Amino acid sequence: MPPEEDEGADIVVRLDEVLAARGITLTELAARVGITVVNLSVLKNGRARAIRFSTLAALCRELGCRPGDLIDYAPAADRT
Repeated sequence: MPPEEDEGADIVVRLDEVLAARGITLTELAARVGITVVNLSVLKNGRARAIRFSTLAALCRELGCRPGDLIDYAPAADRT
């Protein structure tokens, strides 16, 4: 499959794990960061195609984490 058809498939979003560890709801985080719950849900479920650095920085600030705690690279071949 050409890279443009599988764009982002190897990126794993761990936002749900970080939220659970911090005891913060998606709704609470969305309000703190200033983005909609829908957009945050798209990110959490791995359906986002892009994220602004300013949004990533705000998420890290509010969750007390680093970008690598929220997103990871895991090739599909390694996950099967």
